Order: sequence, then structure tokens, then C-alpha cells
Amino acid sequence: MATKGILGEKIGMTQIFTDDGRAVPVTVIKAGPCRVVQVKTLESDGYAAVQLGFDERPSPTKPMGGHFAKAGVDPVRHLVELRTDETFEAGQEIRADVFSPGERTDVIGVSKGKGFAGTMKRHGFSGLGASHGTEKKHRSPGAIGACATPSRVYRGMKMSGQMGHERVTVLNLEVVEADAERGLLLLKGAVPGPNGGLVMVRSTVKSPEGSPA
Repeated sequence: MATKGILGEKIGMTQIFTDDGRAVPVTVIKAGPCRVVQVKTLESDGYAAVQLGFDERPSPTKPMGGHFAKAGVDPVRHLVELRTDETFEAGQEIRADVFSPGERTDVIGVSKGKGFAGTMKRHGFSGLGASHGTEKKHRSPGAIGACATPSRVYRGMKMSGQMGHERVTVLNLEVVEADAERGLLLLKGAVPGPNGGLVMVRSTVKSPEGSPA
């Protein structure tokens, strides 16, 4: 199956009602319009892909200005490459109606950054007891070592650290509505990242049952 995709900006969540009165939670995405900035082929680059641009940028750097001029498109702020064997042309415009209601998509975004977080918030630790002699360290992680052997902390130990602000992909979100005139995509379910964050919507890589699409 040919892969297609579009870049957009997460607006937020709301709900719509079906004909039988059921409320469906949806995420609204301002999808596109995107321009095809570059087309990569097996002959010239060794793999097939398309470079999509989103969000106009008034003053690009000189090297990037030449890159956009070669494609004949206005400068954009975001460039994302999508592996696909579908045929595209440089300068082609992609709008929200690239997807149809009922199609399944994957959404890629950057999750909300929570900063430096402790083990209870980051990993769901229960913490120490609140009585029986426990000092003022109820949210501490507890022991992390393994005694004299091996006299070190194992790699990957769940500890405090940076939480969030990482690439997240949510699979199999259904397209509820695609409005090309207003440039809006309504997807059933939640999408990673804050409101106003950049997301990429692409064709799903798996079917809802879990087998390859």
C-alpha cells in the first residue's frame, strides 16, 4: 500500500456527535497545505521518499533559500521526509483531503516536556511508607544497587531524570472528517504533544488487528 502523509499543527481536542447520538472524542489538526520540496528516487538517492514543507517562513538562510528555489516553492519553516513509493512532483500541493473519512493513520509528534521528574511521577513508583519510622523521604526511589556483586548499577535502571519531550507515534487513529477548504483533519482519539505543536499524519503501518497493513 502506498504511503501518504501531511504535516500539520495540533489545535486541540473536542467532541462530535454521530447520527445515533454517540459522542466521539476527536483531535483537531490544522493539516497543511504542504508543498513537495524534494522528490528522492531509487536511481538518484538509493531510496524513494518525498520531502514535505509546512508553515511559511519569511527569511530562510541562503543555502535553504536555494533549496526552495530549486523546487519552485516558497520558503517554509518545517521540512519532513516521508518514505513512499507514490508518485509526487516538486511544487505539488498536498491538502487535508489527502485522507478520507474512515482511513487509518499514524500520528507522530513530540510529547509534552515535564522537565526533571522523580521516580514516582516518571515511572509510577509507590514511594516509601508514611509511618513506622520513615524519615522525610517518602518519595525516594529506594535501593538501586545489587550489593557487592556486581558492585554497580545495571544499565536502564528506572531512576529520576528527564521526562517527556520525546518523539511519540500513536498508531491506528481513524479519520473522522477531512475538510480541505478549512484545512482541518479530525482524528478519533488523542495525539501527542501540546496544542500548537507540529505533528505528521501518515498512512498506518499496521491494521487495527495488528497485522501489517
